[in-house]
Amino acid sequence: MPTLSDLVRDHTDLTDTDLEWLHALVSDWQLLADLSFADLLLWVPLRSPDALPAEAGPRRRDPGIPGAVHGWVAIAQMRPTTGPTAYPEDLVGKVVASGRRGLIDVAWRERRIVREGDPEWGSGIPVREESIPVRRGVKLLGVIQRSTNLSSARTPSRLELTYLQSASDLAQMIAEGRFPVPGEEPNLVRSPRVGDGLIRLDRAGRVTYASPNAQSAYRRLGFPADLVGESLGAVTTQLCDTGEPLEEALTALLSGRAPREVEVEARGSVMQLRTIPLVVGGTRIGAVVLCRDVTELRWRDRELLTKDATIREIHHRVKNNLQTVAALLRLQARRLQIPEGRAALDEAVRRVGSIAIVHETLSHTPDELIDFDDIADRVIMMAGEVSMPETRVTPKRTGSFGVLPAEVATPLAMALTELLQNALEHGLANRFGTLEVVAHRYEEHGGRDRGRDGPDGEDRRLVVVVSDDGVGLPADFDVESTDSLGLQIVRTLIVGELGGKLDFRRRPSGGTEVVVDVPLDHDHRPGPPRR
Repeated sequence: MPTLSDLVRDHTDLTDTDLEWLHALVSDWQLLADLSFADLLLWVPLRSPDALPAEAGPRRRDPGIPGAVHGWVAIAQMRPTTGPTAYPEDLVGKVVASGRRGLIDVAWRERRIVREGDPEWGSGIPVREESIPVRRGVKLLGVIQRSTNLSSARTPSRLELTYLQSASDLAQMIAEGRFPVPGEEPNLVRSPRVGDGLIRLDRAGRVTYASPNAQSAYRRLGFPADLVGESLGAVTTQLCDTGEPLEEALTALLSGRAPREVEVEARGSVMQLRTIPLVVGGTRIGAVVLCRDVTELRWRDRELLTKDATIREIHHRVKNNLQTVAALLRLQARRLQIPEGRAALDEAVRRVGSIAIVHETLSHTPDELIDFDDIADRVIMMAGEVSMPETRVTPKRTGSFGVLPAEVATPLAMALTELLQNALEHGLANRFGTLEVVAHRYEEHGGRDRGRDGPDGEDRRLVVVVSDDGVGLPADFDVESTDSLGLQIVRTLIVGELGGKLDFRRRPSGGTEVVVDVPLDHDHRPGPPRR
């Protein structure tokens, strides 16, 4: 389905500024749909008669009307959450000729809200239609078709009457170019909705109506009486008076003079409030305040923050413990007189150090994802520091590992340490040469056919190549039967734990090339090496 931006750019003459206004309107018009108990459909005029397909219906040309519209395209649709829908089918992208939807043409031509007296029965259910012109400044951008399903009509309650009156005021603001409010950026993902709780204020900021949900939310804050007749700002300030200075006086915030969002807390309850001033005909007539009890949400947020802080502290302590272990191993190595034993302890120090680097990085991140390039560079630098001074080899990295989960980063860091150390000790021992690490990611098609979980049937994979121009592999080399502890560790980590592939090759120009191919959409759980 084409997006709103696609439809506007492909079918209309609206500018980018107009498009931004329409985006702001559509991002917040669920409010109008819920208050109206009605479906909303946004129509904008087509660019020219040539853009109108034949199946849209006959064109009605009226050369006597300046800026006459030859056709309309529907660019957005919204259904209410407070009542039944009038249009269960999707109408976005539908094109109609001028004259096929008369109320839209009248609202555009006369620049006013047009209501229909008798309901339509075209779809088998009674639907009352209304058209609201959409203005930005003095420019008309389109028309909102508001359609109310009357099949479940009954005597409206006071809540419903308040909803409808607020919807009528908002519709008038849209027709006057006052809604959406310029410069207002509500947190649309978490902003209160109509059903969460609604409070209607008069010009003085006093409550004229509070829905049952809104009344209950204020009772949880500690206000047991009826809100009607009270100054909402004064009541809220009194409830939340903790002796600490607030960002601004809540009395001013909740008076309805400006669009604002604020959170208040009292007696262990947290409530989110959104104020929407109602300005009709250039006069502020009051405001609508939406409220939502977010106590559980904030409690969960705090729990997550505490959990994240705890996890980071654990990683920090693990890193400190590993560094202590490495220091003890170094002390033990210095006391040994047997060269083989000292070399074994030095290798253990490097292995512990590579794990400590990962935990140190995890202690500074809010999640379990790591930018592995920094870890790879530190592992490479650590390997270069232990090469023979007389034949100093400086390893280098090409390409990017990208962001990896912790369960991949830890074994990969250990494997990279072993491969670099093996190249320096065997391939480049007592000689000059080059040692390079090349990393790149790619997507392998058909992943789902092999049981993978990659998006759109693709496997995301990471390939790391460690190459040197040293003496090369022995003629009888076999990684599965080698007695090298380091290479056995690499095979266990890459093949067994990460479910990857490991390939040792002789370079045509001399030296060795080790290719590590690891899936990134794999359940990385330890298991026996696969043959």
